[in-house]
Amino acid sequence: MRDYSRTEIDAGIEEWILNEKHRAILKRRLIDRIGIERLAEEFDLSVSQIKRILREEEARLFRHI
Repeated sequence: MRDYSRTEIDAGIEEWILNEKHRAILKRRLIDRIGIERLAEEFDLSVSQIKRILREEEARLFRHI
């Protein structure tokens, strides 16, 4: 996988990730580099839920950008 700029990632998230909460989670993880445990606390979700969201939404994002 090639390296993507912050701008490309941000634009891709805005265009391809439809769920607002999922967009926020992806931005915090991919742009702000926040850890999974901290994301779980911040979004009041379990670690496994965060991992599932990241896995599914990253797959969708990187298919398109």
